[in-house]
Amino acid sequence: MGGDASKGWRDLDAAARAREYSPSSCIGGNYQPFIAAYAARSAAVRARLAVPAGPGSAAARLDLAYGARTTQRLDLFLPDRTVASGSRPPLLVFIHGGYWQELSKDESAFAAADALRQGMAFAALDYTLAPAATVVEMVAECRQALRWLHAHADELGFDGARIVVAGSSAGAHLAAMCALRHGGGAGGEGVLDGVAKCVVGGVVLVSGIYELEPLVGTPINDALGLDAAAARAASPALADLGGFAPAIVCWGGIETAEFKRQGREFAALLQRAGTACRTFEVPGRNHFDVILDLADPATMLGAAAVELVRSS
Repeated sequence: MGGDASKGWRDLDAAARAREYSPSSCIGGNYQPFIAAYAARSAAVRARLAVPAGPGSAAARLDLAYGARTTQRLDLFLPDRTVASGSRPPLLVFIHGGYWQELSKDESAFAAADALRQGMAFAALDYTLAPAATVVEMVAECRQALRWLHAHADELGFDGARIVVAGSSAGAHLAAMCALRHGGGAGGEGVLDGVAKCVVGGVVLVSGIYELEPLVGTPINDALGLDAAAARAASPALADLGGFAPAIVCWGGIETAEFKRQGREFAALLQRAGTACRTFEVPGRNHFDVILDLADPATMLGAAAVELVRSS
């Protein structure tokens, strides 16, 4: 799908880059039905679990504050103790996409029900969107949320030593930045200054962007305000990937050539850095519906993600 980006993004003019980095171009332009599906599934699981059925039953803890800003909130879903493996379940954390400009945790709990059935806890994160925050500030917020979850694991009821972070699209970028242990991308060695150690034990990266400079000069960047230097500094593909957690890097079959190239090349970088990385394309899925499979073990993505969480 999409244009021929096999030679890399620098061979594309601004119009071609704008098309290649518009994932809805592969589905006729209207992605709103998928957003509606995220929201409906998320609302259903929140409504069902907001009031526990009884002691030890699955439950939701909503609007937990991991920071002082009103955007620094998360929703946590805990499984029934009878299906949780061991004394405390592992935690799957989801960071939503939306090009760092759209969506919230309210549309991001759609995989919670599947995760709970597999004996996992599940968290959906909010973070401050552009233009109110820079991409680097969003990275810091997501890492802050993970540190907060790790610090409060015992009281919240999950295993703080078994945290896997997943992300879709822009959320995959943020999840990858959360797994870095040695600073940001090219010229961005100080991007993670003041941010405590990585607590990520595994990463699920779905349809992500790992080198941000191709977005400069496209309408996507209007709210982000990235210049070339800032884009490189916030690019995990240009960072030191030493010590990166075991990873899944995947994308849908119905995606643009650039999204596929970004996934293939980042997976190759991880493998060269010594990371255990599983990579694949999900046939018949597009940029927006592939993530719905996140914790469903009957699907290609879900089976891989569940295996990663259980082995974390």
